[in-house]
Amino acid sequence: MRPLMKTTVPQGQRRVLNEHELAERWGISIKTLQRWRCMALGPRFLKLGNRVGYRLEDIEQYERKVSRESTGERTYA
Repeated sequence: MRPLMKTTVPQGQRRVLNEHELAERWGISIKTLQRWRCMALGPRFLKLGNRVGYRLEDIEQYERKVSRESTGERTYA
């Protein structure tokens, strides 16, 4: 049996962000992301064991969904 090889992908080419990276990207706390997951808010996420990840395409889709032209627009449908 071949041993598992750990590959390192440069950060600019990564397709999955962990909760620390997403919290930093958005300027929010990790606790906020954790609370959103419990409330089924925020972007879709992956759960592998005790690890949580967010696919970049899901993050970008969520960002498009919540982007607004003015403060008068409704934030949630």
